[in-house]
Amino acid sequence: MRVRAFAKINRSLRVLGTRVDGYHELRTVFQSIALHDTLTIRFIRGPFQLTCDDPTCPTDGTNLIAKAAAAMWSATGRRGAPRDVAIDLRKRIPMQAGLGGGSSDAAAALRALAKQWRVADEKVGAAAAALGADVPYFFEGGAALGLERGDLLFPLLDPPGAWVVLVLPDFGVSTKEAFAWFDASKGARGCPPSPKAGRSPERLGLQEMVNDLEAPVVARHPEIGRIISALERAGASQAAMSGSGSAVFGLFSSRPAAIRAAARVASASRRTLVTRTLKRQTYQTLAAT
Repeated sequence: MRVRAFAKINRSLRVLGTRVDGYHELRTVFQSIALHDTLTIRFIRGPFQLTCDDPTCPTDGTNLIAKAAAAMWSATGRRGAPRDVAIDLRKRIPMQAGLGGGSSDAAAALRALAKQWRVADEKVGAAAAALGADVPYFFEGGAALGLERGDLLFPLLDPPGAWVVLVLPDFGVSTKEAFAWFDASKGARGCPPSPKAGRSPERLGLQEMVNDLEAPVVARHPEIGRIISALERAGASQAAMSGSGSAVFGLFSSRPAAIRAAARVASASRRTLVTRTLKRQTYQTLAAT
């Protein structure tokens, strides 16, 4: 069995406060993109196995795929560690980039194993929410508004398709650190201003399309701010850090424009990828097991 795990960008990410459970209260707009990892799943006798073509990706019990397998094994009523399944991960979504790769991998594993082991939908949903705040989104796809931890989802009308330039600096950003920097920067005065504050709504597309984590992350990693500016100069209709970073995306109306922009902003310390947004129906068709 082979399944695809698609990346996402956050077209908007507002941090509204801190919750009693330690998470942050969010208002975010997710958008699926075509960049994806691939999970090849074999049902064979023996202990659970997880392999990956990226040597920097952990393949032990800390990997969300392994946690997803354990959750589905437990949901069937079996005890102990999962068995009789081997998963090989072909990694294409960069880690610590704000593109949701680990969460999407977990959702893909949940879908595939739930189908094979006949796990009820409500148990799959509970497992997804327990594994991480972004995981439930990857059962929806397309454009969606995420509230609370980002896991209370409201599907949105799909916006017009766009070509996406992803710019990947040669460093990652820890989600935990990004939120800690946000908390430190806002102090008692509320949220820090977005770097986009003061830009015209026409340039933003929508006033809401900002990322509150961008300012504190850029303060530690100015390269991200330089990449955003470079994409805007290259003609992006929107350019922003995705999630907690470090990836930056720019949206373009055509593939040739995106390819030109990618070549223009690339450097020795930046890798670029050109992909496209995915509408919900397309996403659900492509992600189906």
